[in-house]
Amino acid sequence: MIKAIIFDLDGTLVQTEALKAISYAQAAMKLSEHRLDQEAVIEAFKEVVGLSRQEVAQTLMRKFALEQAADAFMAEFGVATSWQAFVQVRLQIYEVLLSDPKILHDYLCPYNVALLNYARKDGFLTGLATKSFCTQVRKVLELLHLRDKFDFMASRDDVENGKPDPEIYVLVARELDVSPPETLVIEDSPAGTEAALAAGMGCIVVTTDFTRKAIHASGLLEQRWIVDSPPDLNAVARQFIAESNGPDSR
Repeated sequence: MIKAIIFDLDGTLVQTEALKAISYAQAAMKLSEHRLDQEAVIEAFKEVVGLSRQEVAQTLMRKFALEQAADAFMAEFGVATSWQAFVQVRLQIYEVLLSDPKILHDYLCPYNVALLNYARKDGFLTGLATKSFCTQVRKVLELLHLRDKFDFMASRDDVENGKPDPEIYVLVARELDVSPPETLVIEDSPAGTEAALAAGMGCIVVTTDFTRKAIHASGLLEQRWIVDSPPDLNAVARQFIAESNGPDSR
C-alpha cells in the first residue's frame, strides 16, 4: 500500500533545468561578447543535462570556443581552471534568476505541484529528495510557498552520494517511517529514476524537454509510468496507487 509520495525538486516541481540552460547560455554569451545565440547554447545544453558541472562547462566551452575568454575570469574568482571560471560566471546569473519570484513562478510545474497538494489532502505523507544544496532549496521553496508542504525534506547536504545512488530516497523513507514498497517517487530524470528504483520504490517520471529523450531511451520504466503530458499526471498517479493498493485503495 502506498503511504508516502516523495518528490524531486529540480525539473519536477520547478523547471530549474530550463533556468540552468538559460544561465549557461547567458554566461556563454557574456564570454563571447554576445557573438553567440542563446537558443544555440540551450540546444547544446540539452545534450549534456545530468552531467557534472565540470563536464557541462567543458563541453560547452569546447563547442563554442570559450576557453580563452573564460581564462580571463580565473583571477577574479580565484579558481585554477577555465571551466571553473565559466561555472562561476554561470552561477552568478543563475542566482539572480532564482531570486526573482516572478521568474520562479513562471517556471513552476503546475500539475506536479497539484499532485503534491492532492497527496496532502488525501492523507499521504510527502517528502522531498533533491540533489540541490540546502541553501538553494530553502530559497526556492520559500519563494514558491512550498516549504510547509513536506513532512520531511532531504538535500544534497544530507547524503554522501547523490543520485543515481539511492541513498537520499532511503533516507527520506526512513524519516517518514515507511518502507520502500510503500513509497511512490515523482521524478523527471534518468538519474533520479535509477535512484528511486534502486531504493525499491515505485516511480513515475514526468518528462521535460531536457529529459524526455533520455528517459524513453533508458528503458527504466514501463511506458505507462512515463508522463509526457503533465495534465495526465494525476490520473497516472491514481492508477499507480490503485494498482499498488488493490481494491481497497483510496
